[in-house]
Order: sequence, then C-alpha cells, then structure tokens
Amino acid sequence: MTRKILILGAGKIGGAIVDLLHGSGAYDISLADSNATFLKQAAGDRAKTHEIDVSDLSALTKVAQGQDAVISALPFFLNPGVAQVCADVGAHYFDLTEDVETTRAVKAIAKTSKVAFAPQCGLAPGFISIVANQLTKGFDALREVHMRVGALPEFPANALKYNLTWSTDGLINEYCNPCEAIHEGKLTEVMPMEGLEHFSLDGIDYECFNTSGGLGTLCETLDGKLESLNYKTVRYPGHCDIMKMLLEDLRLKERRGLLKDILETSVPITHQDVVLIFVVVTGMRDGRLTQESYAKKIYAQAIGGKLMSAIQITTAAGITAMVDLFFDGKLPQQGFIRQEQCDLGDFLQNRFGRYYA
Repeated sequence: MTRKILILGAGKIGGAIVDLLHGSGAYDISLADSNATFLKQAAGDRAKTHEIDVSDLSALTKVAQGQDAVISALPFFLNPGVAQVCADVGAHYFDLTEDVETTRAVKAIAKTSKVAFAPQCGLAPGFISIVANQLTKGFDALREVHMRVGALPEFPANALKYNLTWSTDGLINEYCNPCEAIHEGKLTEVMPMEGLEHFSLDGIDYECFNTSGGLGTLCETLDGKLESLNYKTVRYPGHCDIMKMLLEDLRLKERRGLLKDILETSVPITHQDVVLIFVVVTGMRDGRLTQESYAKKIYAQAIGGKLMSAIQITTAAGITAMVDLFFDGKLPQQGFIRQEQCDLGDFLQNRFGRYYA
C-alpha cells in the first residue's frame, strides 16, 4: 500500500528525506516550501511540489488534507502550527525539533487528537534516545546515563573547527537555551555551554558541553530511576571557548538574528562530515557495578547516486525509519510517541534505520 506523505521544508534535510522515501518506492511524496529554487532542487521528479508559505495555516491545511502523514523539516518555531493542522485534518505528525517548548506544545495537541504525534525523530533528540533506552534494559538498577553526540567536519579548517551541517536556528537554540538533566536523582535544568569535558576516541581529541534538547523525553521516562542523566554536544577542542565569547562576552545570545547572519555568511557548509555517537550507561548487574557503552561514527556517503553528508543521512534516516515503523505497526498508533518507545533492533533492521547499523 502506497502511503501519501507531505514533507514540509525543502532544505538540506527535507531534500534528503525526499530522496530516501522515493528510493523505497513505498510512498507518494509531496513537498512544500516557499522557496521555488529549493523546491525544484529538492523535489526533482521525485515529489509533487507546493509553493506555499507554510506559516500560512489555511494554505497548509489545503495541502495537508488527504495526506496519511506530514513530516516537518522546518525550523522548530513553525512546528506547533503544523501539529495543529495535522490534528485538524487527521494526518499523523513527525518532526525533527530539538526545542523543548515546541515538544511540549505538540504533546498538548496530541492529548485530544486521534492521530499520532512523533516529534524529535532525528539524531539527537531521536536515535540517541533509542540507543540509551535500549542499553538501560540490561541493568538491574541504574546509576548514570551519559549521552554524547557531535556532527563535525572531517577536516576542520577554521578557528571554530566547525562547519554548518544543519539548521542554524536549531544550532543557536541548542547553544542558548537551558538544558534538561537529572542530577543526584532530581530533575533539573543546567546552563548551556557549561560542564566542559575532554575525551579521546580512535586517537582523536574532543570536547563536549551541555546543549539543549538532545535528551528528548528521556528525563521524564527515566525520572526516579537513576542518579545522573545528561546530554552533551561533541566538538573539537577550543570550539566552546570561542562560542562562549560570541554568545556571552559579545552578547550575541540576545541578538540571535545577527548571530545567524554572521554564522551563515562566514562559516561554510560541508558534505565532508562525520557524526559521532557515544552513550555510556552505568548501573548494577548481577550484584556488580557494570558499565556498557555504545560508540559509532557515521560518514558522508553516496545514496542513490547523490552524495549526502553524515548529518543529512542520520537525520533523514532517523525520521523516515520512524515513519516506516509507525506504518508497520511497531509504534503506538495514536497520541504522543516518545523516541524511546522504539525498539533499537527494529530500528536498525529497517530499510532506513540500517544507515546507522
């Protein structure tokens, strides 16, 4: 059965989602965006196109009617409106947001709706929660869950040692907003860009620090079950200090539009990137304090004859796998869906999830 899917946003990730879904042959794809050039590039002959302003909810409602599901690859602040349209027209909802308040808004809409709402379906939040939750199942009692994720240039060539690989709005949001965590057994909020740590993996040095949103709903899921739960973003050493100077000393945290303009005009995008995933779970097993880890690096590769960056692959594969698993009946069919409700084995065996395997 061919499912009708509407994708919102024809940027780097929206285009990758179109390519993956089209390659499966199982979906009738439509793509909507206000940018005609991006729309043409991302859709090609693989998707029907709708040139609309997606913030115009009446225009969006017309396009969303009759769709089985809607995938939002839009900036986070547009998603509550999209979720409401999905509730109104009876289309299942999937997004990639890292924004905590947006997820709470989607959750509120899901409470009274007969369709399913699955926010945070990317890499982090997203796949990282599926991995962490799976690792916790092997313990009799939990102590700590620490999650580390980075989307990095393979060949850093500027002082930030960073290239833009996904949404600039999302990046700034992660660096500026409070971060959820569990500390000494209590739900709390910690400050972004703090908690700096250093570690090495495969002979390469990294740093990591608090950023917002990467935990998804895991704090809620694991509340009362462990002492420590946190999420940190991985970068090359020195990145945190420069960003703190920009955000705090120059007060660009208060001028996010200007910061976005600076980053997008001075920091190039790259397709030569690597995604690093590192999860460590500690707890009691058979009477002994035990630690289990998951470490993975994913690189850019050609898919369907087109080079995709590692962050495009991991983000697009994350959300398309969740859509697939939902229609296969392997996820709840109504209401709010948490990422950790997905089984890691089911995810990795999926035709899209296998890009993580």
